[in-house]
Amino acid sequence: MSYGTSVLGLGSYLPEDVYNNFYFEQYVETTDEWIRTRTGIRERRFVRDGMATSDIATLAAQEALKKSNLKADEIDLIIVATATPDRLFPSTACTVQEKLRAKKAAAFDISAGCSGFIYALACASQFIENGLFQRALVIGAETLSKFIDMKDRTTCVLMGDGAGAMVLERTDGESQLLSFYLGADGTGGQYLELPAGGSHLPASLETVEKKLHYIKMDGSLVFKWAVEKMVLSGLEATRRAGLDLKEIDWLLPHQANIRIIQSVASRLGFPMEKVLLSLETIGNTSAASIPLTLSQSLREGKIKDGDLLLLLGFGAGFTWGGAVLRWSGGKNERE
Repeated sequence: MSYGTSVLGLGSYLPEDVYNNFYFEQYVETTDEWIRTRTGIRERRFVRDGMATSDIATLAAQEALKKSNLKADEIDLIIVATATPDRLFPSTACTVQEKLRAKKAAAFDISAGCSGFIYALACASQFIENGLFQRALVIGAETLSKFIDMKDRTTCVLMGDGAGAMVLERTDGESQLLSFYLGADGTGGQYLELPAGGSHLPASLETVEKKLHYIKMDGSLVFKWAVEKMVLSGLEATRRAGLDLKEIDWLLPHQANIRIIQSVASRLGFPMEKVLLSLETIGNTSAASIPLTLSQSLREGKIKDGDLLLLLGFGAGFTWGGAVLRWSGGKNERE
């Protein structure tokens, strides 16, 4: 018997502390106007000292469970997409499982950079649709502020912290997740990375002095790859869903940079009025950006039942992916 996947509810969490563009003038040569015109970002949120990725992932998950009318012990699987885990091991998902007391749930992380949430959705839906699990909790969570060099203008003005969660459930009816397309090219890994801290460059005095525990990025090269691969992902995910791009109601891209988003939207034929955005107020939150933007758009009443959404991601690896989602209520985000 074949099953489908339905979305029961969403949850989100953004840290309380807001940092506007003027904050960065004390660290690098920049201005509010420079940041806004080149990135589309006006402000972002950073977690406070002592708050880990698992903490904000848990808060987003608790909201998603509440809106789904579920208890934690009714979840069978937890997947956390993150590039900023609490530690190399155990997984952040296992830590979240413990904090939620979701004793029945299998748990693991996915490291696919800013494409992570789409990768995690694809993975969870396969487990559900093949009958292995009934309910899954998919979380995108990042504390990027802990890994940015405040003297590196290329990265420090872009990143923000936050978490978004989605509860999925097996259904005998039509799946809300209509298609997926995933891709990767490891030859681009060197252009967006956190060089040290793993087995290749274990932590040492030298790696700390060289600032190798901070995010490094070749912005212009990442821009070109991101546009090309997000366009490819959009075309392929739509084709696999048996749809035409004209049938898609909303484009929901990873919130990396307004210029990337505008380029992708233009090449796919979407006016910016049909593009869901949160970038201006939360910055680039990597794997959290898609669920955070979806939650915000639902609260604002933009998305209606039956709307078709095209989700697009691109991130470190390089990785990329697309998914087509037919929205059908969930536990409404306007609460």
